[in-house]
Amino acid sequence: MYFIIVLLFMFLAPLGSIYVEHWHLHSAASLIALTGKWFVFWSVGVRLLLAGLRQYFQPSFTAQQIFHIEGDAVLVVVRELGIANICAGIVGVLSLLYPAFVLPVALYAAIFYGIAGIRHIAEKNKSTNETIAMVSDLFVFIVLAGYVAATLTGFTL
Repeated sequence: MYFIIVLLFMFLAPLGSIYVEHWHLHSAASLIALTGKWFVFWSVGVRLLLAGLRQYFQPSFTAQQIFHIEGDAVLVVVRELGIANICAGIVGVLSLLYPAFVLPVALYAAIFYGIAGIRHIAEKNKSTNETIAMVSDLFVFIVLAGYVAATLTGFTL
């Protein structure tokens, strides 16, 4: 189930939304702008909002399945991570209503996903879920860092 959720929100939904808006709705927005818009909405907004809710209400999943930590003491920290992800997710979702949110959220998320992905690389004996998290984190980092760089330099496509 974790794989399906990550695949949907980190890859399929953003790419599908870009495809529909660009080729079917014939949006005047550049592909760079659409990439930022839809990856921020799906991979940051929806994904982190759902992850945050799960981390807050079911912290043991993240503690055990992603971080390989047993025991109740860590659950407080996972819930705090959940609150941070809920906040980032809400701002990402709101970026559809407030396009000025896209660039700052993309910058935040590129840093977040980049560091998280690198941290996953360093882990020995990764679980399947941690490998999925690593690959998706690094993919979204590359996409969002590319969007931020293109936007800040004025590059359009």
